[in-house]
Amino acid sequence: MRVTFLGTTSDEGNCPTVYETDRDTFLVQGDIVTDPEALAVLRKRGNGVPEHETVVEIPKALARFLPREDE
Repeated sequence: MRVTFLGTTSDEGNCPTVYETDRDTFLVQGDIVTDPEALAVLRKRGNGVPEHETVVEIPKALARFLPREDE
């Protein structure tokens, strides 16, 4: 898989960071969501969060690095 750095809001280069892959996906580096209330809400939707998946919270400021469909 080829991974391309798109951007970060971290001054120290740790996280959060967003990447694009050559498989039409994004990789998001950020804090693991552990808040029980948030996870309960996420699990109620559809099939929830399966064991092989996780949820990563990113700040709104990081979204400026995501490509837009109209670009």
